[in-house]
Amino acid sequence: MVRRRRTYVLAGLLVLVGIGTTVLLSSVLSTVFFAVTVAYVLFPLSEWLVGHGLHKRLAAALVTVIAFGSGTLVLVPLGGVLYLRRMDLFTFVQQLPDTLTLEIAEFVYVVDIESALVAGRAVLAGLAVDLASESPVIALKVVLFAILVYAMLWRPRAPADVVYRTVPGEYHDIVDRLHKRLRGTLYAIYVLQGATAFGTFLTAWLVFWLLGYQGAFALAVVAGILQFVPVVGPSIVVLAIAAADLVAGDVSSAVVVTVVGLVFVGFLPDAVIRPRLARYTTGLPASLYFVGFTGGVLSLGAVGFIAGPVVIALLVELTSILADERLNSRHQPS
Repeated sequence: MVRRRRTYVLAGLLVLVGIGTTVLLSSVLSTVFFAVTVAYVLFPLSEWLVGHGLHKRLAAALVTVIAFGSGTLVLVPLGGVLYLRRMDLFTFVQQLPDTLTLEIAEFVYVVDIESALVAGRAVLAGLAVDLASESPVIALKVVLFAILVYAMLWRPRAPADVVYRTVPGEYHDIVDRLHKRLRGTLYAIYVLQGATAFGTFLTAWLVFWLLGYQGAFALAVVAGILQFVPVVGPSIVVLAIAAADLVAGDVSSAVVVTVVGLVFVGFLPDAVIRPRLARYTTGLPASLYFVGFTGGVLSLGAVGFIAGPVVIALLVELTSILADERLNSRHQPS
């Protein structure tokens, strides 16, 4: 009785301290979350390097560098393309009419393009100022991210040991199933989406170059990054190009880029790359993934891109575990 009461007291203290820690460290929780999920996905690579004779510290350091390199390959090209192609973007914006009239059946709708551009310019200016003022904080978060990823890869068994020591033995199978679901979901988000995004970038670059569009590389970079947005993805870029052609009066080019772009940019990478890697994931339905992605981003910001699908995946797995438990209890003799 005393031991059970002691356990309850410790559990209560853990909850209170956890809440206090969450409040105190709220500004870096997203960084911690990203670091943990990245280390979770990269752990097999670190383990493979250690298995081939590399020291554990060196393996952790090398994989941490790979993580930074992967992030750089995603962010730097986008920023570089936007900077180098800024004059093309300005030229395109200047060619747009002040208003665009859309006629559908008997309805006429006037789009005020000038007001939208003014609002967009104000948003971009504010974003630039915010990034400049937050640069020291961003640098500290980058350092924290690197330290956490390295520490998780160097001592990967420590969190698992704590979990298994805390959870009673009869519930370890539930922990294992949640671990499998979490690993598959994170793999789907980081690795599968990343590979599909890279394939989309290469395909889009070739398609836009063959169709004769200026800034094909920039458009391809944006298309690859939008592959991380479920359902709509790079189709947004294709439809935006088609809309620009329509505004310029080039109907034939708009039709060609819509048909070719949606097939080769919007569909082909998903159809070729995703099935080859999908066997390594836990197969979360696209509809639920979209719900998690959208709800996570709207509720938590950038961290919701990962947190939303993870929460949905764990909810699905817990529902499946509960259903299995009820089914087994029915089949057991009373």
